[in-house]
Amino acid sequence: MKAGLPDDLRALFNAAWRGGEAVQAWHQALKVGDWLVLLLGSIVVVSSYTLLWHGGVADRAIVKRDGKTIVELSLNSARKVSVDGALGVTVIEVQPGRARVLSDPGPRQYCVQQGWLTRAGSVAICAPSHITLQLSGRDANYDSLNY
Repeated sequence: MKAGLPDDLRALFNAAWRGGEAVQAWHQALKVGDWLVLLLGSIVVVSSYTLLWHGGVADRAIVKRDGKTIVELSLNSARKVSVDGALGVTVIEVQPGRARVLSDPGPRQYCVQQGWLTRAGSVAICAPSHITLQLSGRDANYDSLNY
């Protein structure tokens, strides 16, 4: 048995290499079953993304300094907490369902630029101040500090 491409497929590939009518011809070669497979694959990808891509619901914020827990805050009520770090005072703000680093004495302000954290496992690290803000929940799927 001689291995090779069917004539229709060979003509399609040849046209693709030359350019021209291949752009219009490739979709004409697809059959109804091919379109169904593409449609079902797209549905599986979109539904998997919407159902599985979430970090869980956060219910508390954990503030650490040098790896040691300083305070755990519930995400049910609004409050601000000041934590002493290596460079000065870092302010953590908590609103219902979210938390952020409001201010930090670090030079680049990366942890402040993280903005509001809302998902379990999210983290904002103020490296110069040695302060870490992490959200935790019942169903966190990963530890964001260890890769």
